[in-house]
Amino acid sequence: MDKKIQKEIVKDYKAKFPSKKFIPGISPVPVSGKIFDEKEMIKMTEAVLDGWWTEGRMNKEFEEKLAKYIGVKFCSSVNSGSSANLLALMALTSHLLDKKRLKKGDEVITLAAGFPTTINPIIQAGCVPVFIDIEPRTLSIDIKELKKAINKKTRAIMIAHTLGNPFNISEVKRICKKHKLWLIEDNCDALGSIYKNKKTGSFGDISTLSFYPAHHITTAEGGAVLTDNPVLHKAVRSFRDWGRDCWCPTGYDNTCKNRFSWKHGKLPHGYDHKYIYSHIGYNLKMTEMQSALGLAQLEKLDGFVKKRKENYSSLKKSLKKFDKYFQVVEATKGSDPSWFGLLINLNDSNSFTREDLLKYLNQKKIGTRLLFAGNVKKQPYFLNYKIKHRVIGSLENTDYVMNNTFWIGVYPGISKEMIGYVIKAFNEFLNRYE
Repeated sequence: MDKKIQKEIVKDYKAKFPSKKFIPGISPVPVSGKIFDEKEMIKMTEAVLDGWWTEGRMNKEFEEKLAKYIGVKFCSSVNSGSSANLLALMALTSHLLDKKRLKKGDEVITLAAGFPTTINPIIQAGCVPVFIDIEPRTLSIDIKELKKAINKKTRAIMIAHTLGNPFNISEVKRICKKHKLWLIEDNCDALGSIYKNKKTGSFGDISTLSFYPAHHITTAEGGAVLTDNPVLHKAVRSFRDWGRDCWCPTGYDNTCKNRFSWKHGKLPHGYDHKYIYSHIGYNLKMTEMQSALGLAQLEKLDGFVKKRKENYSSLKKSLKKFDKYFQVVEATKGSDPSWFGLLINLNDSNSFTREDLLKYLNQKKIGTRLLFAGNVKKQPYFLNYKIKHRVIGSLENTDYVMNNTFWIGVYPGISKEMIGYVIKAFNEFLNRYE
């Protein structure tokens, strides 16, 4: 790129996005947000000036670097984390898997406490979600309940590393191996998390990521599907790219050297391979500009992860003195989380409600969030569509989290001054109840 253009971008960035001083009570303390500088704008402009725009050289580089970071062979970029989850589940329904494929009516174990698009693909594929409770101190799946859930219809487990905290991967993997179950690892909240010296996203048969601005890196909208399995990778690419059988990259023809020599279905021999479709697919690809943004963000990922951990540790240490009112979620044994947020479980015995505290924090411009859908079984869409499902146990802990839990931000934009202000606000509120 011309250096004059780069200089203008830097100048424009500094003018439009000047650094702002934190003013307690006036400046917001968000739960999440994107962190960027002129490097992202330069990279995206470079992609625009290439004139390609759909997936190209930058997308290829982004996928390769992301796969290497996670520690897997294959990565397919997509237009959102929700699309990534959809593709991960749908890939398991592919005819390429023969007798191992998921079929309508098969059961897939998941959590009721989570984000809907971890669960919705199970429903959309015609499978039956089986809901398991969580351990409230870690948000990990309750292994005892998991063992009770398995029957002859069970074919897969699809769960997330909630708020960046890895679930009990060792036990879940052991159970999957014993019962020959697929494992879909929703890693959307946990990019950079480590479990027993390996990155999360490298344990499942297939895993997913989200690059929405709230997440660890951003491509504006975006996500990825990762796997070590070449058959699953082929299925993901096909479902992502209209369901086509052809594996040529965008803009390339005849990679197989047999473009006009295939015979599929009842099509005539030699039908153009670019227009042969073997799956009921979508178009869920990422653009080249998004990939360019992702490349610039990947360069900063290690720093982002470090800052998230520092903010989490600082907040947790400072909030320890309020143990009589609430507890902060703990890291799963053997893990080093790249935290998405700091989750707080309020005690039932408090003389104030969660609503009281959240309203106070909101008045102080301190952002808060609940744990996504709470108990998804109680969401309007689940009731309105009378979704077929199965439940193991009472989901007591899930309901507790639904009623008593919230989280605050630890993203890299949270400064020491903000942390001090947040702790002061907690002090002021809780002093009323001493």
